[in-house]
Amino acid sequence: MVKDKIVVALGGNALGNTPNEQIEAVRRTAKPIVDLVEEGHEVVISHGNGPQVGMINLAMDIASKSAAATPEMPFPECGAMSQGYIGYHLQNAIREELLNRGLDNPVSTIITQVLVDKNDPAFENPTKPVGAFYTKEEAEKLTKEKGFVMKEDAGRGYRRVVPSPLPIDIAEKETIKTLIRNEQVVIAVGGGGIPVYEEGNKLIGVSAVIDKDFASAKLAEILEADYLIILTAVEKVAINFGKEDEVWLSQITIDEAEKYIEEGQFAPGSMLPKIKAAMMFASSMKGRKALITSLEKAAEGIEGKTGTKIVK
Repeated sequence: MVKDKIVVALGGNALGNTPNEQIEAVRRTAKPIVDLVEEGHEVVISHGNGPQVGMINLAMDIASKSAAATPEMPFPECGAMSQGYIGYHLQNAIREELLNRGLDNPVSTIITQVLVDKNDPAFENPTKPVGAFYTKEEAEKLTKEKGFVMKEDAGRGYRRVVPSPLPIDIAEKETIKTLIRNEQVVIAVGGGGIPVYEEGNKLIGVSAVIDKDFASAKLAEILEADYLIILTAVEKVAINFGKEDEVWLSQITIDEAEKYIEEGQFAPGSMLPKIKAAMMFASSMKGRKALITSLEKAAEGIEGKTGTKIVK
């Protein structure tokens, strides 16, 4: 008997930065995921792709400069490559762990396209850093030659920035639902999905990055999941983080979360999008629960023993 339908959004700490690192990381990642499957939950997995898509984009860029026959690779295609590459490692690690426990659930990776509004204001203000660091002179050259938007990144150099529009739908949602009904463990919306917009019957890819936590929340909403679990490096969310009056939170309402956001309690580049995605899902329907915790504590979080639960 199925207990809960759960979307698990893996944080960057669950994946490595190189192929070898990633293979080792996903072996560890597979264990708590399979714990949830073994307990009878339906599990769908999403993941980030920041280092991976940047690595692919850079490699293709270098190849296009060094070999005349190698074409430049558009950013949406690099995102698709990262979904396949990460999914390949994840699904093999999860499959092995399932079989080690005598479970025969198939595991599938779906190359997922996520619809965005081509008039989303995010396209007027690119903010998401991708790829390598460049000097000011190199950045100016890329802006002139390729039209890239380049911004300084924390004093470490200049990086290309792309828009980060909000997800509005998922093209492969019916495929994902069918696989879940057939007891498959599904990996989807990798890296936030490939951003696309509709033009008649066509889906047109755009050079953008959808925040993977927002895409995971949209996926959980569409699947009518019971839980969205956003995994991060810490066991619980804190207010006054790192200060003497630091408080770790076990449960907060959406109203309380709004108050903490107004106070600036959550860092924009790390915890803030997780909180906002959790709020988005928890508010989508009564009874839906979002949980932010560490990978190792996911099962305990569902049991109410740890983590930060966000409720309506």
